[in-house]
Amino acid sequence: MFRFLHTSDLHLGMPFGRFDEEVRDDLRTARQQIIPTLIATARHHALAHILVAGDMFDQETPSLRLIRQTLSAMAEAPELTWWIIPGNHDSLKADMIWQVFADHAAENIRVQTKHRAVEMADGVWLLPAPCTARSPGYDLTEFMADQPTPDGAFRIGLAHGAVVDFRPDEPSAETIPPTRADTARLDYLALGDWHGALQVSANTWYSGAPEHDRFKHSGRGVGLIVTLPHPGGTPQVEKTVLGKNSWHALDLNLTPGMDPITALGDLLPGPDAPRRNTLLRLRLAGHLHLQDRMTLQSELERIAPEYCHFEWNDRDLRTEYKPGDLNEIAHGGALRIAAESLKAEVDDPDLTRDDRDIAEAALSRLYGLVKAHAK
Repeated sequence: MFRFLHTSDLHLGMPFGRFDEEVRDDLRTARQQIIPTLIATARHHALAHILVAGDMFDQETPSLRLIRQTLSAMAEAPELTWWIIPGNHDSLKADMIWQVFADHAAENIRVQTKHRAVEMADGVWLLPAPCTARSPGYDLTEFMADQPTPDGAFRIGLAHGAVVDFRPDEPSAETIPPTRADTARLDYLALGDWHGALQVSANTWYSGAPEHDRFKHSGRGVGLIVTLPHPGGTPQVEKTVLGKNSWHALDLNLTPGMDPITALGDLLPGPDAPRRNTLLRLRLAGHLHLQDRMTLQSELERIAPEYCHFEWNDRDLRTEYKPGDLNEIAHGGALRIAAESLKAEVDDPDLTRDDRDIAEAALSRLYGLVKAHAK
């Protein structure tokens, strides 16, 4: 039996440019804790090997400080051996990264720069496929099929790239066949590049990123604890949570008469996902009466600062007006004239959707201002 931790796509040094400074700081801080988290996880499960399937760094020119601190963190667990391949973001073209590793890496850090089998442990052979460039132009795992290893030994592939199932309409010479583990007689193929944990076949997995970085992959990032029972056996793969931050893209469909606050509360992640470490993207759709919409807007503005990040889009949420809604703004005068003018634009089928949306937003804003002033 042979066991190890499979991870990939750490993307250390990711800038998170689309977020504001406070959120960027939180996300970068969480990312800096990935190495200690991986070490703690390996120790907890009594694992001696960690496989990193590419993209340890987010770019080819990270700071020297980041590289050296990463090496120092990995060296703090000398009983663990790190098996690392360059990915497309930190390929072999990133000379500076891998030269610093060559000059300063501890003995337990094994960067694989050659497409050839290397013995990980007694009777266990690693077949690494480091990325030679960001777009190498060919399937880097081809060599595995003809790479010899001793009879009766474990064969573990380590690669970074997409399998053909991801882009069936865009075939590329670089894609990895989903049958590669079988054609190369691999007991397990550890892949990186896809940022969510994904099983391609019984013996081929993407570990996903240990810290998510986009809303495409929900929840917290994980790693894979892999147990190979014997050469030729079916791997046992267990997901283990590694990420600190939890990402969620949610849809809230509303109808008139529905309590929007209750509906929102039922949709939001529960107490097992602390708001301080949760990032939310919410799409609002359907219809609400004006007063209910303003109530929902106030609630969103109230709770948003409790989250690491909370953004919402209400473009697909329409407002229904009761006969007395304009009276709530004013019975006469300039405010009443403005409200009636905006309401006419909202209902005008000859206007573009964008123009009607602007009018609806302005009318809702006017209603909210009048209500706030009345308090």
